[in-house]
Amino acid sequence: MEDITFYEKVYQVARLIPEGRVTSYGAIAAYLGTKGSSRMVGYAMQAAGRIEPPVPAHRVVNRQGLLTAKFHFGGNRMQEMLESEGVQVKDDQVQNFKNVYWDPGIELAL
Repeated sequence: MEDITFYEKVYQVARLIPEGRVTSYGAIAAYLGTKGSSRMVGYAMQAAGRIEPPVPAHRVVNRQGLLTAKFHFGGNRMQEMLESEGVQVKDDQVQNFKNVYWDPGIELAL
């Protein structure tokens, strides 16, 4: 059996984020048992643009709900993608963050 890379594990979790919800780099890292690797999750999201099936990287923000990766999307594309799913963003900050936050450690623990 072939080993799944860290990036592939990150993409598997990110693909589970429901439309209209967001999670954080740290939440994905913690779910994968690598709590200190949120930066690596960010690198995975940065590389996700050319992955198939698609990875909804726009749904991954920092722990405060800031669109820290917005420049990787170009212009306001990340904000536009989130808003098209009903997530409100103002000044690069997800509004009602606690209400739209999706924690894989809780949501996937069923």
